[in-house]
Amino acid sequence: MSTVIPPAFAFHFALPVRRADHLPLKGARLLHLSDEFQVPWLDASLVGKSQVAGPTQAGVNLRLAWNERGIGIAFAVRGKSRGPKCPPGDPLGAEGLHVWLDTRNTQTIHRASRFCHHFCLLPAGNGDDGQQPCVRQLPIARAADDAQQFESDAFLITSRALGDGYDVEAWLPAATLTGFDVEVCSQLGFTCLLIDRELGDVALTVGTDFPITSDPSLWQTLDLV
Repeated sequence: MSTVIPPAFAFHFALPVRRADHLPLKGARLLHLSDEFQVPWLDASLVGKSQVAGPTQAGVNLRLAWNERGIGIAFAVRGKSRGPKCPPGDPLGAEGLHVWLDTRNTQTIHRASRFCHHFCLLPAGNGDDGQQPCVRQLPIARAADDAQQFESDAFLITSRALGDGYDVEAWLPAATLTGFDVEVCSQLGFTCLLIDRELGDVALTVGTDFPITSDPSLWQTLDLV
């Protein structure tokens, strides 16, 4: 029985992330990032599909930025016919973007260290009506040591409904990222996984056929430039 290895598994990527000293913003938009902050959705580009979600395209558009105060993550999901489902109290069952970050970019370990983090960026599921966006931090399975855990109110997040989808802007403060110090390490380990019951789940590179949720050696590198 043969096994098909996805193209992305053959590569390790270093993605440049631009610095933006003015972030986070105050008001309805936390980031408002232009196209120059866009990060390619790698697996889609390798198999010849568009990784950029536009007004007539289904997909996800990912943008990242950083400064010494933290990391900004923006994503837009397009091509949907209904709103995202985010049951309160169930971040693993909610639609949104799961993000894994390693503040020391340790590519040789297979079990997460205390510098490794798992965040769920959800467009809804919070507040009295369950319709407010939220960031949920979760422990990483099989971790050798856990990062410090923070409640949702430690993070900033906004969400907007679009005609055929939604977008989310989130700010992860440096204080919530154990070991985040650009003077010590200007690279981060990173991967993400979009959970969407309508469009299907989409990974940045390889998907959950591989242990991306717990093995930092499968994550990519962000160069904080």
